[in-house]
Amino acid sequence: MVDLDTREWLLTNGLGSFASGTVADVRTRTYHGWLFAATNPPNGRTLLFSHLEASLEVSKKVVPLGTNIWGTGNIEPTGYKLLHSFDINPVPKWIWGEQDWQLSRQLIMPYGLETSHNSGNLQDSLVSHRLLIQYRYEGRETAILRLRLLIADRNFHSQQTQSSDLQFSQLLGYRQIYLQAMSNDGFGTPWRLRWTQGEYRADPVWYWNYEFPEETQRGLGDREDLFSPGYLTVILKPGDAVTLEARIGFPEQSIDSLTPDTFAEAVEAEQERLSQIGSWESGIKGQGGQAKNYTLSPLSPLFPPSTKTWQQLLKASDQFIVYRASIANPTVMAGYHWFNDWGRDTLIALPGLTLVTGRFELAKNLLQTFGRYCRHGLIPNTFPDTDTEPAYNCIDAALWWIETLGLYLEATQDWQFLAAQFSVVQQIHKAFIGGTRYNIQVDATDGLLGWDAPGVALTWMDAVVEGQPITPRSGKPVEINALWYSALCWMSQWAEHLSQLETGDKVRLANQGKRYAQQAQQVKTSLQKFWNPQLGYLYDTIDFDDRRNAQIRPNAVLAVSLHHCGFLPSQGRQILELATDRLLTPYGLRSLDPADPEYIGRCFGNSQKRDRAYHQGTVWTWLIGAFIRGWQRFLPEQPIPFSWQPLLDHLWHDACIGSISEIFDGEPPHYPRGAVAQAWSIAEVMRHI
Repeated sequence: MVDLDTREWLLTNGLGSFASGTVADVRTRTYHGWLFAATNPPNGRTLLFSHLEASLEVSKKVVPLGTNIWGTGNIEPTGYKLLHSFDINPVPKWIWGEQDWQLSRQLIMPYGLETSHNSGNLQDSLVSHRLLIQYRYEGRETAILRLRLLIADRNFHSQQTQSSDLQFSQLLGYRQIYLQAMSNDGFGTPWRLRWTQGEYRADPVWYWNYEFPEETQRGLGDREDLFSPGYLTVILKPGDAVTLEARIGFPEQSIDSLTPDTFAEAVEAEQERLSQIGSWESGIKGQGGQAKNYTLSPLSPLFPPSTKTWQQLLKASDQFIVYRASIANPTVMAGYHWFNDWGRDTLIALPGLTLVTGRFELAKNLLQTFGRYCRHGLIPNTFPDTDTEPAYNCIDAALWWIETLGLYLEATQDWQFLAAQFSVVQQIHKAFIGGTRYNIQVDATDGLLGWDAPGVALTWMDAVVEGQPITPRSGKPVEINALWYSALCWMSQWAEHLSQLETGDKVRLANQGKRYAQQAQQVKTSLQKFWNPQLGYLYDTIDFDDRRNAQIRPNAVLAVSLHHCGFLPSQGRQILELATDRLLTPYGLRSLDPADPEYIGRCFGNSQKRDRAYHQGTVWTWLIGAFIRGWQRFLPEQPIPFSWQPLLDHLWHDACIGSISEIFDGEPPHYPRGAVAQAWSIAEVMRHI
């Protein structure tokens, strides 16, 4: 496999559906395929359409263009050897060829959410999941293109295996075929494939034992069987093209016709939609199209340089913003391919995805949605795949919600929204003071916030193996209390501001503001408990019995990066200087000092090995944002000791081309690991590049 280019590409449709594969056009993951349809947006992701196995007959010579890795270890056919070029802009495009012919293929997944013309509400939106494919031929003589259809009907986390219980029906129409799986569990998702020219022949056959080497390395299921209902034969003269469309759902009478221009029109429509991201018009218009009079804070630059890199970051950022049917509102996918929408990740990513791009109405919707789901003073960390109650299993999502609300208000001065959300702020404060789930409660003796519950991990360092947190941080974590301090400062500021408006009980709000300010001062004083003068750094946690964890982790950097910082300038400088020496890499911050005996420098292997390394030295790109904000606060006169070039090279040339990975190995050469496209990685780069 040394000559296989297994770098990846990704297409999404704003609903949770996606298409993904490799430059070499070989499937190396369970998550590679051309149509993973989110049947219950953004969940229910189901592989329906794996790929088309293509061959081209020229001068009576049949040339296979596909590439497959089989369970035997063989790679055949070897179409990748004829691959001349690959590009992701404006859409993924492959070009195969020999001396006397050339065949290109392009893919696009059109945006799947359309609001009705009479209403701007997402509740009235229409959704569609579809993929367009176009092949174009150039050569000296007429050629015959054969496209064999490979399909499935399985959850995106699993693999399909041939079984007598699994059958596929096919109904042939004019230049289209309707497909649906049938099993003992019932009927699968119906969908259809149609084309602009060619003759289809039913030829049902199973292809067994595809191998996914990336899953082999991850210790997961790595074999797949795919079903082929038949193949399409297309006669192509020089300059000819054939366009195909895969679309889920039952047959529709009113569907648009498929023409030779459909693909180009879809590309143009997508480019026009993307061009609106980050523009003033996009930022100031709500769903109903009414202009908003937002006032920008100088801390939230709306118009970064219009460079190719910035445009790619905008495009990548848009892939994470999806529609959730259960709440009829937008949400943010934490990463691709396998993550869902998570509260903590969404709130940390929100400033970069929305505020610096001027998507204020989106920011407002996201904050409003998570605020609406506040229970027991907690903001949910995950929404389940079914429409049941979210999971409230983190201590910091509520604090990130307040911090992000503050940044939104700084950028927009939207005090009406503050007035509407202030009851949520009060609910969080009351729950933390009085106590809530997982024994989360403020310690009355010092005002610090802590928690104590066995077998769970409630901070962002949340890996648990066999019921035991790998990075146990119960007690009083440093970044949680820095967030708590910042939250109290925001609350004091907001109560004072609201007391001056024409709404609410002015006296009560003014008194609340004073009380929040007093609590903030107590917490600021108590934050000094985290200072380790021998090390010149912050303790990572303080236990309830006052034991202190002196491990060098990036949580100290998070603690000095927030809008309100409770630490001294001299302390901030020492923290950043030590973090530069021990934690900083070209791709972000390590999660643990390499000199620590618990440090693990590579995050690979089966799930247990990966989980044990996840926060024990692994590099996290999103943390570079906190490092830069802290540096700009405490060391503004010194150049930031970080070059963007390695991350930009990664963006353009590595892993998932056009996006940024979730994590990297702690040890050089810092191989990218984890999800190949991560929301908060992109978002934090966008805040500071």
